[in-house]
Amino acid sequence: MGDRLASWLMAVVLAAGLVGPAAPALAQAQAQDVPLPNFVDQRQRATRPPLPERERYRFLTSSDFPPFNFIDGRGRLTGFNVDLVRALCEELNILDRCQIEAKPFNELVDALNKGEGEAIVAGLAVTAANRQTLAFTDSYFRFPARFVARKDTALVEPMADAVAGKPVAVVAGTAHAAMLRTFFPEAEAKAFDTREAALDALKRGEVEAMFGDGVSLSFWLGSDAAANCCAFAGGPYLSDRFLGEGLAIAVKRENADLARAMDYAMGQIVGKKVFSELLLRYFPISAF
Repeated sequence: MGDRLASWLMAVVLAAGLVGPAAPALAQAQAQDVPLPNFVDQRQRATRPPLPERERYRFLTSSDFPPFNFIDGRGRLTGFNVDLVRALCEELNILDRCQIEAKPFNELVDALNKGEGEAIVAGLAVTAANRQTLAFTDSYFRFPARFVARKDTALVEPMADAVAGKPVAVVAGTAHAAMLRTFFPEAEAKAFDTREAALDALKRGEVEAMFGDGVSLSFWLGSDAAANCCAFAGGPYLSDRFLGEGLAIAVKRENADLARAMDYAMGQIVGKKVFSELLLRYFPISAF
């Protein structure tokens, strides 16, 4: 997926009209029904590690990656990652020293290396190349692949059997197209040039399902464009090989102790359901 994870998500969410957090009433209404992922083992770090003492803890992000980080209608930096940083800092009792600053994404690593911040929380890909110069926290969010199908279609697990011999739309040349061929080889893959064309084919009944990124598809399902036609079927499906290691906070390698402290705090806010509340706020239709 390159250095920027799912950078195309911005256009998808903007098109759906969902650049802001979900309305509280909607989140509360769905709280009992939304499947919530947990990628953090709270038992892993029961003892709080030492937190490196600093005058300020500056988190660098971008402003063009909704719903993770973006500028809201009042001109304020907001998003899932922004609220997550606040929750982590509160857990570590450093909220009064935490700062969040937005820069263009392609300037973030240079800014970190120049000492203009202590951490990056902006969807920087966890790759072997980036690990040569950076240390990362454990992944706190992963991008699942999902099938979407029309509501009048009965597709249930095992999906390998359900889609065998049936036309399934994918976007040509994507990781999801390769993943479909690998894990669902009996499906009749129908490649489209764009995601919109693939979803239009699904709505018209020309294909049995569409296979793609679960996060962007979750916003599409709740949009006017979907017109309540469809729902997730089977899954979710995770793969480091095809979809990467997900979202993590990056620091300079010599500051790995800060990453470990963040891992501890992440485990604590997961255990206290703060992480779940953030997911419900920003993802009213769960990708999981």
